[in-house]
Amino acid sequence: MNVERVAGLIRELLLEMGEDPEREGLLKTPMRYAKALDFLTSGYRKDIHEIINGAVFEAESNNMIISRDIELYSLCEHHVLPFFGHVHVGYIARKKVLGLSKIARIVDFYARRLQIQERLTAQIARAIMDHTKAEGVGVVVECRHLCTMMRGVEKQNSVMTTSSVLGSFHDDAITRTEFLQLINRDVSR
Repeated sequence: MNVERVAGLIRELLLEMGEDPEREGLLKTPMRYAKALDFLTSGYRKDIHEIINGAVFEAESNNMIISRDIELYSLCEHHVLPFFGHVHVGYIARKKVLGLSKIARIVDFYARRLQIQERLTAQIARAIMDHTKAEGVGVVVECRHLCTMMRGVEKQNSVMTTSSVLGSFHDDAITRTEFLQLINRDVSR
């Protein structure tokens, strides 16, 4: 991303809104916003193989592996407003496990671009399935969307939930139920 060019466009946008980009509070705003956009859309400029970086390891285990409550921040592609929440990921290893931090990095890789939650959920599940060759994968995403909170219907307490289940998580109701029960477990006890 050409940050200097984007900063110039943001300056023009401020003028179009009726603001004075030369006033003290806005002098550095175009560059700050351009740098923020560069970070928030960095998923376009990365490669999934670099993210995983060989962190797929041989393992004898074939049990369910779950990572819950992974923080998620993204931008809605319809209004370029943030949506945020949590991702819960589970998979059943088939002789290969993914380094734990890589699950969160995969979430960020797909979240740091203009998104819709439905596609984001499916992309995370597919990436984990493809790179681990798991028996099955389940992903649940729960987010609040500022496009429905700040504007439009203005529903501050609404939460959107999406899921993507692949392999045994799709085909076997018992496996799917176990995953859903485990991610909804109260861990505060």
